Amino acid sequence: MSNTTEIKPYNPSGSKREQVETMFNNIAPTYDSLNHSLSLGIDRRWRRRAVDALKPFEPKRVLDIATGTGDFAILLAQCLQPDQIIGADISEGMMAVGREKVKAAGLDEMVTFQREDCTNLSFQDNTFDAVTVSYGARNFEDLTAGLSEMHRVLKPKGHMMLVELTTPPRFPMKQLFWAYSNIVMRIIGRLISKDDSAYTYLPRSMAAFPQAEQLVPLMRQCGFSKVDYKRFTFGLSTMYLATK
Repeated sequence: MSNTTEIKPYNPSGSKREQVETMFNNIAPTYDSLNHSLSLGIDRRWRRRAVDALKPFEPKRVLDIATGTGDFAILLAQCLQPDQIIGADISEGMMAVGREKVKAAGLDEMVTFQREDCTNLSFQDNTFDAVTVSYGARNFEDLTAGLSEMHRVLKPKGHMMLVELTTPPRFPMKQLFWAYSNIVMRIIGRLISKDDSAYTYLPRSMAAFPQAEQLVPLMRQCGFSKVDYKRFTFGLSTMYLATK
């Protein structure tokens, strides 16, 4: 299994957590428009399918880890109507954008934001009915610690939803995606975000992130009793639904 801890935005040495925080603070103003453009808008469909998978469980208190600018938290609020959603992230720049979006959507009574380290959450054990992470797990400094913390703060029988970008496993999508992510994505990212490192880091972090056959055993090792997964769009994204 590739070690995601070793994949860092700026410098091989130093803390990945601090570098990821700096990177997202840098790209926060352009993140939403660039993110949706680079995925050709397909990421919205992937997020919707993930939320739909949580619907039958009707979670009332939800923690959205690596919430960024709050896209997934807002979608959860609109579709599931829980009592409370806490969006947690290390980047104040990203959450500042998220707070404005939540306010504009009239959801600020339901959705709040809190600065958190996903590998050392401040919440008590057995606090949330559902914990989610949408396209942020590859940024964890320690994936095992992050998964273990999500398990810890979940209530018994609660659900963890993880959606992550992955490298397509088969020809020709694997080769086509390599060219897109390493050439096109890097050029567009550099032009719009002015942070070339961020969009060089993205394909590298995707390549290092474990595929389902590796991640499912790790989730079970972290305490989850049941783990199901589904690949989207030729394996460009994978959704995991785990039960405590």
